[in-house]
Amino acid sequence: MTSQSLIPVDSARPGAPVSAELHTEQRIRSFHPRKGRMSDAQRAALARLWTAYGIRVDGKEPLDLDGFFGAAGLPVVLEIGFGMGDATAAMAAADPATGILAVDVHTPGHGNLLRRIESDGLDNVRLAEGDAVVLLRDQLAPGSLAGLRIYFPDPWPKARHHKRRLIQPGFLALAASRLRPGATVHCATDWEPYAEQMLEVLTASPDLENLHPADPGYAPRPDWRPVTKFERQGIDKGHVVHDLLFRRR
Repeated sequence: MTSQSLIPVDSARPGAPVSAELHTEQRIRSFHPRKGRMSDAQRAALARLWTAYGIRVDGKEPLDLDGFFGAAGLPVVLEIGFGMGDATAAMAAADPATGILAVDVHTPGHGNLLRRIESDGLDNVRLAEGDAVVLLRDQLAPGSLAGLRIYFPDPWPKARHHKRRLIQPGFLALAASRLRPGATVHCATDWEPYAEQMLEVLTASPDLENLHPADPGYAPRPDWRPVTKFERQGIDKGHVVHDLLFRRR
């Protein structure tokens, strides 16, 4: 699974002002900050490219997505939990008309994706480091996103940890408020019980409609979603991968 930087907060307050307690509030988190071991190439890419392509999530400065990618004014998709970034780079290369704002807390992944941005000549990817709920709640305007991608988030398989799963009603209400009408929500997982929960929560949202409503409600894997490392690992273990595609009403 990818690392990812969201927390399921049922009491999320779309549009709420930043409070002084923002960084000390006690919340159930669906991620653990991951520094990890970095290669020399990843470390060098971070040092050389972060100021040009990366932002730290601080909950203070609203992001102007209209100008985020320069004069191009690209529609922006938020990707939460990009792991090492290879799938992100492939999707960006295949669709240069879409901007990708990729958020994670995995430092080696940031370094690797920056390296790919440079080597592949990508100008439609920006990185964010930190808590994506803070990013969504306090730094992204309502209706500003053209899409949301969440691929292989931590399934938290033990029953006592299900409350830590990312896809929860409160998180989804917050995320939907940041999506423009017609924006696509695309989730994927190789953990069957989590796929069932995702489908239940997404279907129950009054803001979303299933693009593949026929029973059982899952979508075929779109050609534009590359097979990730985590997906291959799941397939090797005999897991069935489920994609879910919904649209903002």
